[in-house]
Amino acid sequence: MPDSAAPPPVTLACQAMATRFEVVAHGPDPAGLRAAAEEAVEEIQRWDRLLSVYRPESEIAQVNALAHRGPVRVSPPVFRLLETARDLHAATDGAFDITVGPLLRCWGLMGEGGRIPTVEALARARARCGMEHVRLDAGQFTVSFDCEGVALDLGAIGKGHAVEQAALLLRDADVASAFVHGGTSTIHALGAPPGCEAWKVTLETPAPAPGGAARRPVAVVPLRDEALSVSAVWGKFFSVAGRTCGHLLDPRTGQPAGRAVMAAVCAPSATQSDALSTALLVLGEEGCARIQTAVPGARTFLTFDDRGVVRFLAHGISLLDPAAMREGA
Repeated sequence: MPDSAAPPPVTLACQAMATRFEVVAHGPDPAGLRAAAEEAVEEIQRWDRLLSVYRPESEIAQVNALAHRGPVRVSPPVFRLLETARDLHAATDGAFDITVGPLLRCWGLMGEGGRIPTVEALARARARCGMEHVRLDAGQFTVSFDCEGVALDLGAIGKGHAVEQAALLLRDADVASAFVHGGTSTIHALGAPPGCEAWKVTLETPAPAPGGAARRPVAVVPLRDEALSVSAVWGKFFSVAGRTCGHLLDPRTGQPAGRAVMAAVCAPSATQSDALSTALLVLGEEGCARIQTAVPGARTFLTFDDRGVVRFLAHGISLLDPAAMREGA
């Protein structure tokens, strides 16, 4: 049970990466907690400034504008994140891919409402996607593209990385109990709340597609010094000419992902969990084993909607109603 005698937590929030981030920290020193939380919030905003494709001065925007002409130098922290993204791309057989920018533009998903592309436009976009077009020079901390039109988008890893870096700052400040999240889609838990063994996060079925069933809780996930990320197809969607499409694309085909409607991954790193939840949503059932190979000890959860019949596949995460799980471990 929570410790009712414990002082109230320090809570700070900010807007970054088009979402609301929040830091909740417990401890006996409110002034020290607030100082640490303020530093964590500033770190989140710093990563927004580094990674945003909508800020022309950001490092990623500069790479997108100039890397087809020659190597573009980035800061070592950004370079290391790009290396991590490259490694996760390989570990997921391309299901996670930061070069998805041309596809997002093609489908009208860069700040637009969405559209169905022509076959020709989709083919042109796919020809500019793939990490094979990106050259990373670890000696010079530079990024270059092998053709014009390649564009990086770190939307499927940036929030998780910002959450992780904020949590690391809190840990370095000797904060033993904290909870950092970005839009509730990626969470990093430090320690546990006073009087508890772990932070507890409820997983719900995703926001429904048109005509779908209402959301409901399906699992409670305990977290202690661990991260959790959730990706969903139907959180955002658009309809054109009777076709309903989610905003998550399979970078290998250029088409909207459709094998599952929600995926969750628990991992030691929020950077990993953010990227891998996206990859799991793309890969579906085959992704569970791939992710556990890439990150031993990772826990995974999938929700499928087979023509209105919802089923779940869980590894290391217990359902509230075990009878509802048709397969899993």
